[in-house]
Amino acid sequence: MGGLSIWHWLIVLVIVMMVFGTKKLKNIGTDLGAAVKGFKEGMRDGEGESAAADNKQAIAQQGAVKKDTIDVEAKEKSS
Repeated sequence: MGGLSIWHWLIVLVIVMMVFGTKKLKNIGTDLGAAVKGFKEGMRDGEGESAAADNKQAIAQQGAVKKDTIDVEAKEKSS
């Protein structure tokens, strides 16, 4: 009484296919796949940006250690 057999699942599948149609189910699957792919690419891009920021910070720290670097400020010539 507690579990559903394979026959119950097959009947549910047939009813879902009759209500929505195979074309609509295919479109839903395609959209879901594209969303997952976009999410994975976004996560990969986020990791790349994080690594780039870490590299910039490391370069800035190395520049601060060097004694031969001159820091200047440009000013406009007033008439």
